[in-house]
Amino acid sequence: MSDPTPDRHAQRASSFGSQAAAYAEHRPGYPREALEWGLSGATGTPRRVLDLAAGTGKLTVGLAELGLDVTAVEPDPGMRAELARAVPSATSLDGQAERIPMPDGGVDAVFVGQAFHWFDVGPALTEIARVLRPGGVLVPMWNYEDDSVPWVAEFARLSRTGVSSTSPGGSRNPGEHPAFVPYESRTFQHAQRRTAKSLAETIATHSHMIVADPADRAAGLAEIRRFLAANPHTASGEFDLPLLTWTFRTRRR
Repeated sequence: MSDPTPDRHAQRASSFGSQAAAYAEHRPGYPREALEWGLSGATGTPRRVLDLAAGTGKLTVGLAELGLDVTAVEPDPGMRAELARAVPSATSLDGQAERIPMPDGGVDAVFVGQAFHWFDVGPALTEIARVLRPGGVLVPMWNYEDDSVPWVAEFARLSRTGVSSTSPGGSRNPGEHPAFVPYESRTFQHAQRRTAKSLAETIATHSHMIVADPADRAAGLAEIRRFLAANPHTASGEFDLPLLTWTFRTRRR
């Protein structure tokens, strides 16, 4: 689903703070093997890592668990507050992709989870190249429900989205820049333990639902709840939601 106007896109991009606590509770993390694959594209051993547009720290948690020195940059104060609670070991800074508050060549890797599609890509890539040392790696990532599973495909159709509403699959890379080599990509399977209630609450944290007319939002969520209550895979207690993590990596020249 794409946005009809630039203003609508900007409204959705800045909408998440109002749902920061729910986002922190319900959004999925990222598989360790995807993080390790991204890091392996760098020359040398990455230690200093930037999580850009870090949100509530869903990706920051995984990077910190790898023993990395993590700085998280996020413009929304509500999201940063949740991040600080989730990952107190990370340095948290107010900033955005087009104006990163870090020195030149200060990091070995830049990760972007579920956010690259919100950037002004040209200026963002110029800034990322500035803070990333030569040989460092940029790793944009997106989580999606695995719609090769029939009931998941129907659920995704009803919710009008995957875990993110903007797929990188059209261009097959997040955006080119002369400072970076061509992208490589891999897809990683994982799952999130859910209930029908928590899955519906996750959809309520998606930007198209946050900014929707209240009546449309209520009707859409009611339809999702009816589907989950009737579907035998989701109707009784906990279940695993199959996920795919689309992972790209490119190295700084």
